[in-house]
Amino acid sequence: MACPYCASSVVAFAVPPGIREHAPAPETVICTVCLRTVPAVDAGVDPAGSADGVVEPMDVGVGSPVPDFSPVDPAFPDGEAGVALALLCGSLVSFALNRSSIEALVEHAERSGADVFSFLERLDAADAAFDLDRRRAALLDLC
Repeated sequence: MACPYCASSVVAFAVPPGIREHAPAPETVICTVCLRTVPAVDAGVDPAGSADGVVEPMDVGVGSPVPDFSPVDPAFPDGEAGVALALLCGSLVSFALNRSSIEALVEHAERSGADVFSFLERLDAADAAFDLDRRRAALLDLC
């Protein structure tokens, strides 16, 4: 129920099949402070249940609820766009190692209706595990 890196609360979510290869696990969490993503089980989250401070994981079936990323930041959109952006944040910890995933997640978020650069401008990431300004500049060079 806490980030294994900084012990802050996390938001749990299921990763849709189309972007699962870019996730640490089918059930993943994002830290509300450092923005790292890790498998839900590594944060002490039972994907079948819920816990205080943790949003219930999304079931990827038809008609299932979507995760609420507002505890991370109100800039997060709903649905698959929000999931792709959560995974993007986790991938930005190492731009060099995750470049292909970053490109795929940016494309998926945009196809899902998100404006990635607007999101990154609004994101409050003062305590993120990466320098958001540097990652934004690298993304601008990439796209």
